Amino acid sequence: MLVAIAGIKIDQGENDMKNISLLLFTLLAGCQSSTDPARSARTQPETTMGMYAPEQHALYDGRFNIIGRNIYQAGSLGDESPWDHMDDGANNLNFVGGQISIDVNEISNSGTFVAEIVLPEGLYTVQLERFNEFSSCQDGGIAAYLFEHGNAGCGDSNWPKSLLYVAGWGYGSASLNGETLYEDYEIHFMVTQGMRDRETLKVQLNPDSGEAGSVNPAAQQLDFYIRSPQRNENNHPNREVFDHFFATEVTWK
Repeated sequence: MLVAIAGIKIDQGENDMKNISLLLFTLLAGCQSSTDPARSARTQPETTMGMYAPEQHALYDGRFNIIGRNIYQAGSLGDESPWDHMDDGANNLNFVGGQISIDVNEISNSGTFVAEIVLPEGLYTVQLERFNEFSSCQDGGIAAYLFEHGNAGCGDSNWPKSLLYVAGWGYGSASLNGETLYEDYEIHFMVTQGMRDRETLKVQLNPDSGEAGSVNPAAQQLDFYIRSPQRNENNHPNREVFDHFFATEVTWK
């Protein structure tokens, strides 16, 4: 006797019911796993609110024109290894002057990122010269409205998971008082929910519970770094150069 299950024909004999039951269990388990929530840059488990992706909006023009002020540097240019230039504990943050300027188009992966920072050493200028996608969630080098860092499945876990309003990746240079310091170094910028406490500026990387990420959605910040291709395992992050700045005043234009 032939029995068809999910389009598969089985020759049913006396001792085949056990095999049929096992097949049913396998098929049902497969159906269950296919409905599990996926974790990706745009999809996270346990959310209670949906959000339309930018490209679903008929009026989306892709342009982000943003200024960052009230800037802090993690450590300094002259720190000797080993150093911690993430400084989640806010142990060695230095308030600096200047402005961070973003004027990019996310659709065409084009535009400008320039930071002009006033340091004790002088005017430190960082410019992103070439956008580049290092992983698929970076969407050609500029991405908008995605989850990154923490357990988001996009980016590393040096920062907590956050909604990124806009972010860019690529290569660029840095100069001090007009003299070139770095060329063709990796640069990343991102405008995020508030990752640091308003008063202490500390980062809480591991929330007690929940999937939402250890951020304050009532605040925003703008982070960027420029880092060398050369690594140094004594440093955090593990690069020979990792100059990291963040702005707690973010203005959209």
